[in-house]
Amino acid sequence: MRRREFVALTLPSVLVMFGFMLVPLYRTVEWSFERVSYGQAGTFVGLQNYLAALTEPRFGRAVVFTVGLTLVVTVVTVCLGYLIATLVNGLGRMRPVVLGIMLVSYVIPHVVGAVSFSWLFDSNFGGVANFLLGRLTGGDVLWFTDLWPNRLIIALNVIWSMLPFVMLMILAGLQGVSRETLEAAQIDGAGTLGRHWHVIIPSIRGVLGFAVLISTMDVLRTFDNLVPLAPQAVGLGNESIMLYVYNVAFREGAEDLGLGSAISVLTILLILLLLYPSIRSILKEAKEA
Repeated sequence: MRRREFVALTLPSVLVMFGFMLVPLYRTVEWSFERVSYGQAGTFVGLQNYLAALTEPRFGRAVVFTVGLTLVVTVVTVCLGYLIATLVNGLGRMRPVVLGIMLVSYVIPHVVGAVSFSWLFDSNFGGVANFLLGRLTGGDVLWFTDLWPNRLIIALNVIWSMLPFVMLMILAGLQGVSRETLEAAQIDGAGTLGRHWHVIIPSIRGVLGFAVLISTMDVLRTFDNLVPLAPQAVGLGNESIMLYVYNVAFREGAEDLGLGSAISVLTILLILLLLYPSIRSILKEAKEA
C-alpha cells in the first residue's frame, strides 16, 4: 500500500480517536487538578482532589466492590463460556438457532436487560425466581435491600449479559483447533478431559487471554446495570467505581467535576494495573507465534 493510500484510510479513524478519546482524556486529567464548577473556569488546587478521593471511605468501598465483582464475573464467565462453547461446537444445524437465542442478552442495552432481569426477583412484577426460592426456603429474600442478595443478582446479571460474547470468542477459537491433533491425542490414549487440558486449551490460549481481557474491561466499567438492580447501592456498599464517579460529578447535591475527574484518572490506572497480566500474556503469545 502506498503512503498516501495508508494515510487516507487511517486518517478518519485517527481523527475520531483524537476527538472522542484523547481530548476528553486530556480534559479529565486537567480537571483532576482543579476545582471545577459548571460554566466557569477551574481553579488549580494541585493534588487536593486526589487526596480527597484516596481518603474517602466510599471510594475504597467502590474499588473493593468493583474489583471483587470483576474477579468473580470474569472467572465464571470464561469457565462457563468455554463449557457452553464446547457444547455448541458439537451441534449441527441447530447451531445458528442456539447462537441467535443466546446473543439476545448481549445485544440488548444493559439497562433494559437489567430491568427485565430485576423483574425475576421483584414480587411487584411476578418475581418468578423470588417465588420459587420462597417456596423452597419458606422465607422471603430482600434482593434489593440486603447486601449479599443484592450482590448476587448484580453478578448474575453481568454474567448473563456478557456470557454470549465470551462464548462466541471461545467458539471461534475452538473451530480453529486441528482435528488431526485431536485425533492423534485420542489415539495416544488421551481422554476427554486430557484432550481439553493438554491440547485444546493450550491451542486457544491466546483466545482465552483475549476473552479475559475483554471481560475484565467490561466488568470494571459496570454502571447502567446498577441503576435498576441496586437502587440503594450507596447505602449497601454496592456502588461501582463508574456509578460513584457519576454520582459525585453529576448527580448528588454539590456536583464536583474536579473530584470526579480525579477518581476517573485513578480508575484508569487501576484498570491498567488489572489488565497488565492479560496484556502481557497476549503479547507473549504474539511473540511466540
